[in-house]
Amino acid sequence: MHIHILGICGTFMGSLAVLAKELGHRVTGSDANVYPPMSTQLEAQGIELMQGYEPAHLEPAPDLVVVGNAMSRGNPAVEYVLNKGLPYVSGPQWLADHVLQGRWVLAAAGTHGKTTTSSMLAWVLEHAGMSPGFLIGGVPQNFGISARLGGTPFFVVEADEYDSAFFDKRSKFVHYRPRTAILNNLEFDHADIFPDLAAIERQFHHLVRTVPGEGLIIHPESETALKRVIEMGCWTPVQTTGEGGQWQARLLSEDGSRFEVIFDGEVQGVVEWELTGRHNVNNALATLAAARHVGVLPKQGAEALSEFRSVKRRMEKVAEVNGVTIYDDFAHHPTAIATTLDGLRKRVGDTPIIAVVEPRSNSMKLGAHREGLAESVALADQAIWYAPANLGWDLAATVAGSPVPTTVCDSLEAIIAKVKADAVPGTQVVVMSNGGFGGLHGQLAAALA
Repeated sequence: MHIHILGICGTFMGSLAVLAKELGHRVTGSDANVYPPMSTQLEAQGIELMQGYEPAHLEPAPDLVVVGNAMSRGNPAVEYVLNKGLPYVSGPQWLADHVLQGRWVLAAAGTHGKTTTSSMLAWVLEHAGMSPGFLIGGVPQNFGISARLGGTPFFVVEADEYDSAFFDKRSKFVHYRPRTAILNNLEFDHADIFPDLAAIERQFHHLVRTVPGEGLIIHPESETALKRVIEMGCWTPVQTTGEGGQWQARLLSEDGSRFEVIFDGEVQGVVEWELTGRHNVNNALATLAAARHVGVLPKQGAEALSEFRSVKRRMEKVAEVNGVTIYDDFAHHPTAIATTLDGLRKRVGDTPIIAVVEPRSNSMKLGAHREGLAESVALADQAIWYAPANLGWDLAATVAGSPVPTTVCDSLEAIIAKVKADAVPGTQVVVMSNGGFGGLHGQLAAALA
């Protein structure tokens, strides 16, 4: 059948397109912003992309329209679908009906680390010869693609708490019915759809309600919000990670690049990898717990993680020019910014770090994370903030109290000039945004050359 996807360049919808194509459907799609890595992945898959939301893209009528959650009433394509009575469905519902039904679903949920953890888990199962299917909101470098059907009952999915569609305000993950569920952490986010943390906790409890009694729920011992979720009612065995949990790590290097894995007091193996940061060590423990649930021994899992290469746009080294290293990172929440910089600082010691941050997520645009922003960059030597004209709140005033030297720029040119003026050989430049950031990484590399 012919499936047309509205909002196809979102990380979730783009991955969905890959699965639909693999199932043998003809897949087309449209989006307002067609940019990498999703656009390049889709073009490589032979999926036709159209810029914008013209009703003409829906003529002749496709057999089914899959509507992305960025679509709202008033969008010309959405109005056309409704007026013409075309069959439509949300992305998560389509995934549940056509891909996940009857499979052993392993889901990674949480405010931070979903993409990395689901990528780790898919890789650990792959390394163990289990050929899992997966759908991940990013491109894991061990696979080079964000989704595939796989050859066995096992399917790993990044389980997002964002809503499903304009006509279905449940969190996406409520559709997935996992047998193995990782709950990484829980903080306030997505201020455009959730009024407060309690509202997100309620959605996480909807997810907990769907996990069978023979399943497994994994969460960090230290996460009070997740403990509240479990206390609302839990019918499934639970394993805990981190300090005080059943799964623990003993760091063999301060930056988290080497650590022992301990389960129920027994050392299971050692992970030695490219990644840094305590947050990634925690992601690894949850991954190993989930993999053990489907039969992968922790020692095997630790060996697999030692060969794990991170996800594109997760501290991805994109250039090294005249001794200056440029990283592309997806961090867009104060906690994620802080943990990313902490991992890098522990790796590079006193080497200068410049953090370049675009407050681009919906929550950031609404100013929901203003409180923690100034402090989030404390481990950098300086921070450069991008404040486009349409931001809607005073970024300069927000970061004025930052513990490190701070510059607020209203153009990419100004950012490039500042980095060029201050970067010396050895400097680590971390560019943080959950969007394309106008191709800043490439422009920076060219300017430094």
